Amino acid sequence: MGSLSGPGAGGSTFTVVVAAAANFGVALAKAVAGLLSGSSAMLAEAAHSVADTITEALLFVALKRSKKPPDEDHPLGYGPERYIWALLASVATFVGGGVFALYDGIHALTQDENPGDPTVSYIVLAVAFLLEGLSLRTGLKQATGRAQHFRVPTLRYLRFTPDTAVKAVVMEDSAALVGLVLAALGLLGGQLTGSGVWDGVASILIGILLVCVAVVLGRSNTEFLVGRALPGPLRDALRRELVSIRHIEQVLELTTVVQGPGEILVAAKVDFQDDSTADQIEWACEEAESRLRAMIPAVRLVYLDPTPPRRDT
Repeated sequence: MGSLSGPGAGGSTFTVVVAAAANFGVALAKAVAGLLSGSSAMLAEAAHSVADTITEALLFVALKRSKKPPDEDHPLGYGPERYIWALLASVATFVGGGVFALYDGIHALTQDENPGDPTVSYIVLAVAFLLEGLSLRTGLKQATGRAQHFRVPTLRYLRFTPDTAVKAVVMEDSAALVGLVLAALGLLGGQLTGSGVWDGVASILIGILLVCVAVVLGRSNTEFLVGRALPGPLRDALRRELVSIRHIEQVLELTTVVQGPGEILVAAKVDFQDDSTADQIEWACEEAESRLRAMIPAVRLVYLDPTPPRRDT
């Protein structure tokens, strides 16, 4: 697939801001409805929206700080910093949303209190579903546009993209819609049976859902923090492109590192033809950088190390 990087950083910021605004308003409404109805599922959903709002705030910080240009102390730029903040955002989802929802659900099961009037909660859930749906639509629109740009399916783009901000928004908004349905079912079950068990079960399921989302996002950001290479097919294509350049005999070793959306480093140990002059080697290096950037616009740095092949002794 493509590098899954490219233009659209501004789109990522807009997506995050829209999601944060929606979640903040929804969190307040859910909290009021939960207190009025005594619904554990509604309070779990309120915690879910609070966690999502914190997540979007951290993602916004990640987007801003990662755009700082390279300097003398950070010659490769600040791209990886976005993954630190995004990892903190996944922790916020895990603790602020998942753990609270699990605790509140277990508490509701042990108490088995009679549910209150769910009318206000139903209204809040309906409005929240609309707002979360609009936010998800924004995230999916951006993800689909980028997937079409790289000619890959949207799900595959979301799986491999280094733009974890968009990935987080899409996953969290999707989880939010599922959580709203679970909360509504919990309220309906309690209304029909007069038992608070349904509400507690819904809260626990919401907690499990949030924990799963947090784990997936946490693993994704950890991969990029550790240092993730381009997919195998792309690395093979880079090798072929380098070997096709005049004066390059073979690529002995190729290293690629994704530092962020639109920030890829390529380094290679290259065996040049024995009769190549210094001028020809310099030309080949410039040609290599030009071709690799034309092939993958996200490539920012290209380092070639002239290296003789190992001779068997």
